[in-house]
Amino acid sequence: QVQLVESGGGLVQAEGSLRLSCAASGRSFRGYTMGWFRQAPGKEREFVAAISWYGATAYADSVQGRFTISRDNAKSTVTHYLQMNNLKPEDTAVYYCATSPETLPRRNYEYPYWGQGTQVTVSS
Repeated sequence: QVQLVESGGGLVQAEGSLRLSCAASGRSFRGYTMGWFRQAPGKEREFVAAISWYGATAYADSVQGRFTISRDNAKSTVTHYLQMNNLKPEDTAVYYCATSPETLPRRNYEYPYWGQGTQVTVSS
């Protein structure tokens, strides 16, 4: 049974930082892209960042230069991270991690496996 478990969300002031983690287990994720999406109230879920098995990355324009995605393939549980710096109130959302067999996809439907989400709130 595939499980993705996020952690690290919380409340932070504008210009602060947070690091989200996502631990994936239940199958081999060799070759899989790991990604992050977010959904703010009343808005659609949107792509944030993705990292391929070999470390290639992709970012949404809104987070480029502020967020950094990384991953650790060394253990049986693949963990990936989202380091978020210089946070803005508009970054407030529920953040979801996801994984896909495709290379750096940006669309929700390309990710078959999802975590339960973690809340990030940025106060002004």
